[in-house]
Amino acid sequence: MTSFFRLSGLRALTLSAALSMTAGLAIAGDNVSADQIIHALQPKPLTRGLSAGPQADPAAKAREIQFVDTLRNRNTRSLSLGERDQIAEIAATKPNIDLDIQFDYNSAEIRQASMASVQALGKALSDPSLKGSTFVVAGHTDAIGSDAYNQDLSERRADTIKRYLAGKYGIAGTDLVAVGYGKTRPKDPNAPMDPINRRVQVVNMDTKTASK
Repeated sequence: MTSFFRLSGLRALTLSAALSMTAGLAIAGDNVSADQIIHALQPKPLTRGLSAGPQADPAAKAREIQFVDTLRNRNTRSLSLGERDQIAEIAATKPNIDLDIQFDYNSAEIRQASMASVQALGKALSDPSLKGSTFVVAGHTDAIGSDAYNQDLSERRADTIKRYLAGKYGIAGTDLVAVGYGKTRPKDPNAPMDPINRRVQVVNMDTKTASK
């Protein structure tokens, strides 16, 4: 992944559920294609004999789907800390991909250099194989700055991606859950100020078959 340059405290936020054990994790640089995103976000088939997790427990799966349904049409800032944590817990088991999406300093404006990645994401989520699933677009920052500053920035930038995907690619807003995590969930907890913690992750919550 192309590294970010820090200029005068530059914070390039990323959108991510940001859990290192998430299923299907893929790191993508500036030249990521729609096909790569589609491949990373495809639900993975269950292994025979798998007995743990909501996928193997119909009641747990139903509760998961019900919770995801409550997130539709929700304003990003209306999500409680408990709801954000629950989203991250579910996302930890789902297909996902990290994308290098940069923003202007202290802004929710997408940098021109990152537009190709955002457009590839729009094409991928519009593909028939993924269209109709519910996707989380979650934001993380590094640890530079206050909790409140980073939380607000992550939420604004998550909203920007959601609006772009809905406006340019016609993806239903009900199928996009934008959530900000600020600096609370670093990818590398041992180096919270490292640029690696500023990343984009999109998660397929994998509820299409059961809920559509």
